[in-house]
Amino acid sequence: MEFAGSVRAGLAVESRPSVWIVNGKIDNRKDPKLVRALGPIDATMIVMGSMIGSGIFITSAESSRLIGAPGWLLLAWAVAGLLTITGALSCSELATMMPRAGGVYVFLREAYGPSIGFLYGWTLFLVIQTGTIAAVAIAFAKFMGVFVSAVAPDNYLIAPVSLGGYAISLSNEQLMAIALIALLTWTNTRGLEIGKLVQNTFTFAKTAALAGVVVIGLAFGWNANCAARTSAWWNSWANGWSPQLAQPGFTFVGGLALALLFGKSMVGPLFAQTAWTNVTFIGSEVRDPARNLVRALLFGCGSVVILYLLANVAYLALLPFSEIQHAPQNRVAVAAMAAVFGNPGAMCMAAAIMISTFGCNNGLILSGARVYFAMARDRLFFRRVGTTNRHHVPAAALVAQGIWTAFLTLPRTVTTDTATREVTYGNVYTQLLEYIVSADLIFYILMVAALIILRRKAPAAERPYSTWGYPIVPFMSILLAGLLIVDLAWLAPATSGIGILIVLTGAPVYLLWRKGDVV
Repeated sequence: MEFAGSVRAGLAVESRPSVWIVNGKIDNRKDPKLVRALGPIDATMIVMGSMIGSGIFITSAESSRLIGAPGWLLLAWAVAGLLTITGALSCSELATMMPRAGGVYVFLREAYGPSIGFLYGWTLFLVIQTGTIAAVAIAFAKFMGVFVSAVAPDNYLIAPVSLGGYAISLSNEQLMAIALIALLTWTNTRGLEIGKLVQNTFTFAKTAALAGVVVIGLAFGWNANCAARTSAWWNSWANGWSPQLAQPGFTFVGGLALALLFGKSMVGPLFAQTAWTNVTFIGSEVRDPARNLVRALLFGCGSVVILYLLANVAYLALLPFSEIQHAPQNRVAVAAMAAVFGNPGAMCMAAAIMISTFGCNNGLILSGARVYFAMARDRLFFRRVGTTNRHHVPAAALVAQGIWTAFLTLPRTVTTDTATREVTYGNVYTQLLEYIVSADLIFYILMVAALIILRRKAPAAERPYSTWGYPIVPFMSILLAGLLIVDLAWLAPATSGIGILIVLTGAPVYLLWRKGDVV
């Protein structure tokens, strides 16, 4: 009998990982005190709700500035969608083989051993999951500022304390973000029923709001000033774009510059779609996972990818391209609705985005804690995190996640005007995106490659779903992700490099846990 991912051979059964490879077959064991209370709709709402947050309403501004033409903007979202769909097709096979708490962490542990699984969970805790939650919470607070002027990034409770290129502060906007994290962490400790009620309600609401943007854009757009009529569709230079304007100091020119910046323009679209794997984290709590997990992944991802593409078509139909590029505070969706309905439309859109970010963070907080719970059950995280409360949820994992996420809302960027020496402070939203995407893409490749490895390692394992288009689909997914990693490493070496360094910090920590020095 082979125990893949064993931490210590002598551990008691209840503290061992809950997936074994026995004679080439996957043997799923019950995760303690977690209950299968999520049906097909609930699982699908986790997928869609975790994906639809603030990204689709904001990130098109930065992407359009980087790439300079409407056609390239839509292509960036389409390629990001292709990466999502091919990943979901590959992940579905793994999820139905091993429907356990921890999801991707379990897949990586079984394919590569506990060290790689730990590095994934560690990075998820440090930046991927918590960084996403922090970024979405900041976006929620930003749109709250539309209604409450006191919630502003420069209305400080604690003035910025400079730390080189960054600063630490506490503004009313940051405090609002922390309050949202605290509220949703607390509600999810009250039980899975409350968490799924919040998730389903807000996901239905925000999906309807996003669909409304699409319908309004397609029905009322295409006027004489829209981007589709006033901009060169593929010729970025004809729209006043240049590589040096898109990224100051950039030395490349021509088609190569466009190709490199196209890769960077996908950071926002990828961030907007990256959380679809969250449903695998709660595999132990989904009923009939062999059917419901694959349906949730494929239907949820497919629906969101289509909505995202159509939403960008709606933006292009309603606004000139320059207004998409320079939307106030990057609020493209708000500017689009204001173009049709004036200030009332902008206010309604801001409220819709607040609903969207609220529901998105609920799904991220609910599911992320299950990974740290699974790690702790493997004795690879603090033991307390591997426990459940009387409501059968990993409350300690939720609290640990919430505390670290709250801290991630505090850093600010520092920009000094060389002429006036005036210092301005921004948030780390864009940096968080680049940290997250760079690190996440590495594990994305490992996850897809795990499908190929486990086909060889466990050929007799039961596979309720087999990846459509295998092996072309997973190889296509790996190739696209690999090209993006190289592109981001070249164009944003500082932020993408930090993301990779964060992954590597897990190596010594893993050794400490293996030695039993951390409890």
